Amino acid sequence: MITVNDRDRLAWHEGLTVADVLRQMNWDFALIVASVDGRHVPREEYETTPVPDGAEVRLIHVMHGG
Repeated sequence: MITVNDRDRLAWHEGLTVADVLRQMNWDFALIVASVDGRHVPREEYETTPVPDGAEVRLIHVMHGG
């Protein structure tokens, strides 16, 4: 089990990545900042960064406009 943004719980499975978490959460915003257990994950590493069982994942949708 992993926790996303201190409130959502998702089932963990072997090979789970940050990109998988985004898909499970139905997040497809253009500007998202992610961290796993307090470590920032660059966008280009979302598909390859593993999320361990019990991880705390933080996803932040960066708002913009004017």
